[in-house]
Amino acid sequence: MGERAFRDVAADDRIPGAGRERTAARMSTEGGTKAVVAALTANLFIAATKFGAWALTGASSMLAEAIHSVADSGNQLLLLIGGRRAQRAADEEHPFGYGRERYVFAFVVSIVLFSVGGLFALYEAYHKWHEIAEGHPNGLLESTWWWVPLVILVAAIVAEGLSFRTAIRESNKTRGRQRWSRFIRSAKAPELPVVLLEDFAALIGLVFALFGVGMTLVTHNGIFDVIGTALIGLLLVAVAVTLAIETQSLLIGESAAPEVRTKIADALAGVDGVEKVIHMKTLHLGPEEILVAAKIAVTESESAGEVAAAIDRAEVAVRAAEPMVTALYLEPDIYRADYAPAPRPERPSAPAH
Repeated sequence: MGERAFRDVAADDRIPGAGRERTAARMSTEGGTKAVVAALTANLFIAATKFGAWALTGASSMLAEAIHSVADSGNQLLLLIGGRRAQRAADEEHPFGYGRERYVFAFVVSIVLFSVGGLFALYEAYHKWHEIAEGHPNGLLESTWWWVPLVILVAAIVAEGLSFRTAIRESNKTRGRQRWSRFIRSAKAPELPVVLLEDFAALIGLVFALFGVGMTLVTHNGIFDVIGTALIGLLLVAVAVTLAIETQSLLIGESAAPEVRTKIADALAGVDGVEKVIHMKTLHLGPEEILVAAKIAVTESESAGEVAAAIDRAEVAVRAAEPMVTALYLEPDIYRADYAPAPRPERPSAPAH
C-alpha cells in the first residue's frame, strides 16, 4: 500500500466537488462581511456625534458611549483585516493555510472591547463620581445644550437598530433553527457572532446612557449619569469575556459540527470496499476549511490496487457529502475487535532554550 496508505486531497481538483463553491460556508462569510461593513459605517457616524455631545455637555455617559463606538469601529476594522489575511494561500511554513487568522483577530476584538470599552467606561464612572463627591459643577445640568445628548442618543438607537437588523438578517441565513445562544456558541465563522454581540451591547449601552442622561436632567442629580456610565462599562466587560471564551475555543481547535461529522462518517462507511470507520477526527482549519483524518477498515483479502481504488472512492464520497473538507487523510487497516494499541512512549520534555 506504501504511498497510498495516507492521502492528502487538499488540492485534488480531480475529485468531483473539490472545486465547487462551498455555498453555505461562503454565504456565512459574505454575510459576516456585509454585517461588519454595516456596523462600521454606523459606528463611525455615531462616534462623531457622541463626541460632539460630550464636548457640549460634559456628560460622562456620552463619553463612555463615544469611546465604545470608537472601540467597535476599530474592532470591525480588525475583523475585515483578519478576513483578508485569512485568504492568503498555503505555503511551506503554513501548509494548511491562514484560515485561523480570523479567529486570532476575533480574539483581539474581545481584548479591545474589554480594555478600551469596558475598563475605560468604569474608570470614567469612578472619575465622575469623584467629581460629584467633591462638589464640582455638573456640566450637563448647566449647559444650554442639555437637549443634544437626548437627540443624539435617540438617533444612535435608530442607527444601531438598523445595523443590528442587518446582522440578524445575515445570521438567519446560516442559523437555521438554532437558538441564538447556541448559534453564537457553535458558529465557526467569528464575524457574525462578534457583530451580533457588539450591536446588541451597543443598543443596551445606548439605553443605559439615555437612562443616565435623562434621569440626571429630570432629578438634577449627577449620580444617575455615573450609574449609566458604570452600567455601560459592566455590559462591555461581560460581552468581551463572552467573546474571549468563544474565540478561545476556536483558537485551540474545534471539531466539525456533529451533523457534519455524521455526514462524513456515513459517506466513508457507505463506500464499496470500506467495511467500517474505525475512528475519525476532524478539525476546523478555518471557518470554511475542515481537516479529516480517519482510519478505515478494508477487507483482509484485498490487494493493494483494490485498497487504492477504495480510497479513491472514499475521497469522492467525502467531498460530495461535505465540500468544506479541504484536507483528507485516510489510513486503511484491518479491523480486529480485540486490537489494543501499544502504549505510547513518554513525551520528551521541551528543549531548554
